[in-house]
Amino acid sequence: MTMLLYLTLVGLFVASVTGENVLDLVDSDFDSKLAEIDTALVMFYAPWCGHCKRLKPEFEKAGGDLLANDPPVSLVKVDCTEGGKDTCGKFEVKGYPTLKIFRNGELSSDYNGPREAAGIMKFMKSQVGPASKKVDTVAQADAILAKNEVVVFGLGAADSDIIKTFERVSAKLREDVSFAHSSDAAVLEKLGHTDAVVLFRPTNLKSKFEEASLAYDGAVTDKTALEAWIKKNYHGLCGLRTTDNAKDFVNPIVVAYFGVDYAKNPKGTNYWRNRVMKIAKAHPDNNYAISNKDDFQHELSEYGFDYVKGDTPVVAAKDASGQKFKMEAAFSMDTFGEFLIALKAGELEPWMKSEAVPETQGDVKVAVGKNFDELVTNNKKDVLVEFYAPWCGHCKKLTPIFEELGEAMRDEDVEIVKMDATANDVPPSFSVSGFPTLFWIPSGGKSETYSGGRELPDFIKFISEKSTTELKGYTRNGKAKKEEL
Repeated sequence: MTMLLYLTLVGLFVASVTGENVLDLVDSDFDSKLAEIDTALVMFYAPWCGHCKRLKPEFEKAGGDLLANDPPVSLVKVDCTEGGKDTCGKFEVKGYPTLKIFRNGELSSDYNGPREAAGIMKFMKSQVGPASKKVDTVAQADAILAKNEVVVFGLGAADSDIIKTFERVSAKLREDVSFAHSSDAAVLEKLGHTDAVVLFRPTNLKSKFEEASLAYDGAVTDKTALEAWIKKNYHGLCGLRTTDNAKDFVNPIVVAYFGVDYAKNPKGTNYWRNRVMKIAKAHPDNNYAISNKDDFQHELSEYGFDYVKGDTPVVAAKDASGQKFKMEAAFSMDTFGEFLIALKAGELEPWMKSEAVPETQGDVKVAVGKNFDELVTNNKKDVLVEFYAPWCGHCKKLTPIFEELGEAMRDEDVEIVKMDATANDVPPSFSVSGFPTLFWIPSGGKSETYSGGRELPDFIKFISEKSTTELKGYTRNGKAKKEEL
């Protein structure tokens, strides 16, 4: 056997073994197979996606090590363009690759960790094992409660219904919530509860405007109710919103930005937080948070705030649909209350980031914040819209193809539109997490993410099949119609 042939066979063997370490699942077996796996990392992908192609070998490389881990972690792939279309839709996959962590078949959380093999292995190994810290002494309980973080305690015997439910919920929320549990009689006496799940707030976040601890009072076997209760109460009336936990704070939300610093200036931080909380308590229709202005300068610029100087907070808000609003007046409890009243009454003009509306348009229409509704949402024609970033290589590659498509659709009842999503606000109804992201919006119909190929024939075939009325120049299967003599 020659050395070249030997190396080739070894390479094929390694590739085969590596590939076998990742499960390929489709709609028909996704739920059943995943239900048998304690912890799985699932990659939802499209074969044509460049980022997916780069991730795939790293994913497969990590698979063997994680399967051999104790406890094991399974890596799974789902092709969103073929056998896994329904599953990808079920879990609202908007871009590729999308990675999510599942436990016993249930979605646990999005995966926001590294994308190389070593990082994937390290991150996922940290996700297995006990989700809750076992507490055997009062001293251990005191040490946990002394930390500057909210802790959810499961208190009672391991075989009680509430603790069994607590275990399932803690496994699901382990990335975002700190959990501890104890059945020790002295600990239960010290914390004042038995057969209970209790949320304790840290000293730095305690306030006269809300309880320092809360006990769950829902059905003891209802994990959905317990999970919802934790999420609802974890950050309290006005939570400390950081770059790490910002995803926890959902709309409608009102945020006060100032020099939040519990390490160096806890007294000054709570001076402003208590003022926000006093007014917020009288207006319970929103979620409220405080954020460090320096950590969220980019976010502040999205609301039209220049660099925020001084100690006084500035306030910005989003309503339930994601529209943005800013408080123009200098902060005081009176102006803050007036802002919340006007926000609820719908009397405020939404804040919109927008480039200037183009004076002229070509075959590919240019949408900006101020004309998006006219060109896309309220257009009487079918619309294919691309959200792009000027620096994006895939977007640059798509530009000439999109121009050809615009020319091909010039005489059709189809509008081809593009929008710089870095210079304009993307409407909340369009979820854009990567570039380019494309949506098809049929006239008078519901939008859908375009996940097909990105060559001109791919677009023409898709539009021909999907168009509200048959195209003048193409049949329903995308073939050019012959001109009549």
